[in-house]
This record gives sequence, structure tokens and C-alpha cells, in this order.
Amino acid sequence: MKHIHFIAIGGSVMHQLAICLQQQGWIVTGSDDEIFEPARTNLQKNGLLPANEGWFPEKITPQLDAVIVGMHAKPNNPELLKAQALQIPIHSYPQYIYEHARNKTRIVIGGSHGKTTVTSMIMHVLRYCNFDFDYLVGAKLADFDSAVRLTTQAPYIIIEGDEYLASPLTPQPKFHFYQPNIALLTGIAWDHINVFPTFEYYLEQFRLFLQSMPQNATLIYNTEDPNVTQLALEATYLHQIPYQTPPYKVTQNTTLLLTNQGNIQLQVFGKHNLQNLAGAMLVCQQLGITNQQFYQAIQTFKGAARRLELLAQNDTCSIYKDFAHAPSKVKATTNAVKEYHPTRRLIACFELHTYSSLNKDFLPQYQNTLQAADQAIVFFDEHTFAIKQLPILTLNEVQQGFDRSDLLVFTQPDALLNHLNNLNYQNTDLLLMSSGNFGGIDLNILTNKLQ
Repeated sequence: MKHIHFIAIGGSVMHQLAICLQQQGWIVTGSDDEIFEPARTNLQKNGLLPANEGWFPEKITPQLDAVIVGMHAKPNNPELLKAQALQIPIHSYPQYIYEHARNKTRIVIGGSHGKTTVTSMIMHVLRYCNFDFDYLVGAKLADFDSAVRLTTQAPYIIIEGDEYLASPLTPQPKFHFYQPNIALLTGIAWDHINVFPTFEYYLEQFRLFLQSMPQNATLIYNTEDPNVTQLALEATYLHQIPYQTPPYKVTQNTTLLLTNQGNIQLQVFGKHNLQNLAGAMLVCQQLGITNQQFYQAIQTFKGAARRLELLAQNDTCSIYKDFAHAPSKVKATTNAVKEYHPTRRLIACFELHTYSSLNKDFLPQYQNTLQAADQAIVFFDEHTFAIKQLPILTLNEVQQGFDRSDLLVFTQPDALLNHLNNLNYQNTDLLLMSSGNFGGIDLNILTNKLQ
């Protein structure tokens, strides 16, 4: 039995990988100085939750076969320093995944937005068609037991290709390590300003991603994104398959995909999701899935977790929550809800939560992202600025950034909840967008209004 230790075991993928390896018979231990839900509960259920939070060099012994280190750890982490001193093999989790999958067909889904949805669509269809495959996705998906599956026998692995940095020892994007045989690029819109301070530097990471692919590997790319198209034109060494939004129509709260095999009724909506579907279909074709099989399977796809999640509805109102945080995601999600219910008033509420969104220099990227909303609201928690060591934004800076003089801005959770709770929701949709939790407000107070 091999023993592997996780430094920063509480990460969203790190803890799932730890559980996966334990289930395969590894001895797994780990440390972290802060562990949040759902990682805390998942680790506890599997007996992997560290007894105490913090870093404990005494856990690093010569008996360890390997260490996996997460980006949350700093270069001077005491456990990491001891592992280096003992010359124990140290991996980031992307490096470990590549070593596991080097003899498999590696399918990597990259882009600034839509990665989780495209990955989950492909996984849904492959499982529907009884394919055996490994996977790594950034969030636990409905109907899948975990976010990571690693086996010896599966011939394919589907990977959500995150562009954020891999580890303190390998400070380059995670997707640079996978060397995909098949890659899909959804779109490129500047994000992670704390790591990639200019758009040109951010774009370069995707160029390097394509250059990491083997000769004659396959690139499936979205022709409606000019940045992706620019990189595809440069990547003449790759076999290329373009895609774009397929024909569709929205009627009576239903989205229909218009195909030569008839109209296919979907359970997801929005132009961005139809675009995601087109890319997922091409990936599945490369793996031997017929169009007929894809159309049959995709009808039962209900969407990726935390993406346009329907919290509550009645005959005249729907309340949605979405993980959107980058400008392109906020705009696409807002437009999707308005297109789905064009005759309803749309209240769009967005939380500034990420480092980029809270940065005054990045705010102009959100210009016109909430234009489809009849009432636009932005919330931020002043405490978050202290955590991220950023100066607090002013009301004027936020309104100018979004280019809406009528933008409502809240900084206190109770004030935001009070405002939302007192609105009239007759013939109205409420869209809540955040990678956080709006300061911990109880959303049940809002959803109960529709009962």
C-alpha cells in the first residue's frame, strides 16, 4: 500500500482526488489551515478530515511515497519545505493527473467560461451511452458520485482545463500539464487579474495550452469568439474543427434545438448553453457517438450544478442562482434569462466576490453586462476587501464600471435581503449571480415567497 500526503487537502479538486485515491487503496493523509464546505463534510465522511487545522511538518516522513501540493499552500509552507528536504516526489494535482492518464485519450475542455457545462454535457452523454471513462471536473455534478474518477481500465479521461495556477512550485496554468489529444476552447475573456495582470498575458496562456498539444491533435473551437479564432489561425499544426451556436428557438418556456432529425426539446436554455452543446457534440463525435445518440442523451441533461439553478418558481415568477462571476458569464446568463422569459421583468443581482471583480481597474470589463436586466443590483461585502487587501470601491466607481446610473449597490447583507424581500414578484424573474453567498443571506426567505 502506498502512502500519499496532500498539502492543502481542502481544495475543491484536491479533496475529491484524496478521496478517490483512498478508495483505490492508497493510504491518504493531509493538512490544511482552513477547510470549508462541502470539502469539510466530504473529508469527514471518508475519515480524511485532519484532526487539527494547520501545517504539521512531523506528518512528512521518509515513509511517504509522494506529496501532492495545492495552490493554497505558500512556497515557504513548513510541510512543503520538509518534503523538499527529504527529496520526496512532489506533484501538483495536474501533474499527477497527467501521469495517471499519459496512456489514455485525454480530452481537455478549456476557456474562460462554459468549461464545467461542456464537460458535464460530455460526461452525461458518455455515461448515457455506456462508455467507460475517467474524469476530473471542478465541481461535483448531479448524478455523479464525485468530481474525480481515476481507473486503470478506462480508455478516456475528460478533464475540465482550469487556467488558474497549479501549485506554488509550478506557478503555471493547470491546463498546461495535460497535453490533450482532443481540446475544446469555448471562449477567452480576461480573468484572474491578480495572476494575469494584462489581457495579452492571459491570452498567451491559451496560446501555450495549444502549443502543449501533440502534433496532429484535434482542436475543437468556438468561431464566434474572436480571441479563440485568432489562436486557432496560428495553430496550423493541429487538426481543427470549428463550431458555433446551432439553430434553436424558445417557445412557451421551452428551448428547442432545430436539427435535421427534428426538433429536440432541451432542459437547459440560453444561447451560451446551446453554444456549449454544439462543442460537446463535436467532442462526442470524435469518440464515436452518433448524432442520434447525442440528441437522445442530451434531452435528459438538466444542467451543471450551480449553473442557472432554478431555486423556486410559480406561474408568474422564477428565481435562479448562477455561479457567474466573470464579465462574459454575467452577460451571457443575464441575457439567457431575459430571452427565456422576454415578457417578464428581470431583476439581476450580482455579487462582486472574486479578486478581479473587486479590483477598480478591472471593473470596466463589466460595462453593459447587466443591460438586459430591468433592475440591476450589485452587492459586495466590505469585509471581503480586507481579506483580499484591496481598497474599498465607491458607489460611483461601481456605477461607472457597469455603465448604469440606475444601478443599485448594497454593501450590507441585511439591507440587500430587505430590498429583495419587499419587491413585487408578479410577472418577474429574479437572477442571483455569485461565486460567493451574498454575505450569508438566507435565500429561503425569497423562495418561500413563491409558495
